[in-house]
Amino acid sequence: MFDDFFIRALVAGLGVAFVTGPLGCFIIWRRLSYFGDTLAHSALLGVTLAYSFEINTAFSVFIVSSLIALILIQLQKKTNLPGDALLGLLAHSSLAVGLVVIGFLTFIRFDIMGLLFGDILAVKIDDLFIIWIGGAFILLVLKLIWKPLFASTVNYELAEAEGLNPERAKAIFTILMAAIIAISIKMVGLLLITGMLIIPAAMARNISDSPKKMVIFSIIGGLLSVIIGLFSSLEFNTASGPSIIAASLFLFILSLIKIKQSIKLKN
Repeated sequence: MFDDFFIRALVAGLGVAFVTGPLGCFIIWRRLSYFGDTLAHSALLGVTLAYSFEINTAFSVFIVSSLIALILIQLQKKTNLPGDALLGLLAHSSLAVGLVVIGFLTFIRFDIMGLLFGDILAVKIDDLFIIWIGGAFILLVLKLIWKPLFASTVNYELAEAEGLNPERAKAIFTILMAAIIAISIKMVGLLLITGMLIIPAAMARNISDSPKKMVIFSIIGGLLSVIIGLFSSLEFNTASGPSIIAASLFLFILSLIKIKQSIKLKN
């Protein structure tokens, strides 16, 4: 009924949606949206290094994004610059260095549109293993650090006083974000991965009255976004990655309608 490439794309998208949901909730709670953009921009440098040294793209992106995340943590400790300034510095610097490296790699043909917006229909069996095994590992680690991470999100000083080591949880979480960007870059690309992390979680926040429900609804929103986006791209012959993000936006708008109706009922 469907071609193999479409089935692989659907399986890959669903696997990513399971992971981006919970991570996206923490991005919303901790106000780290621009941080996700910074890691996404740094992914371009990871891709160019992967082509240069002929190594796995996901592995290279993970290493570079993790380094950028750890550099940010160190800069926050050693400078007086505000967080948004540091994020902007790292985001644009890593993007510029990546573009400069591309300029030297004239012997390699780059699919710039694929890098920027992804090509989930080009996902292979090896990519599925990376997405599902890597995604399961990310969720397992997130579960292990859930208590200190959530506690520090609510009240950092209290979490520190209780000996939950919020700094370690924060460092691990940033690495998990680098990991999900690494395994998702082929699906939605550099420019859209942050949307996959944020929009379903934002939609879930609009219709949730507890953190647990928000996590569940964000996962459901991500899954629906992938399904609706892929089938609409098949029907209307549109780009798959942007179609998935557009589907997320559609669900977010629906959640706003629900909020408006709830306000009317209360009044």
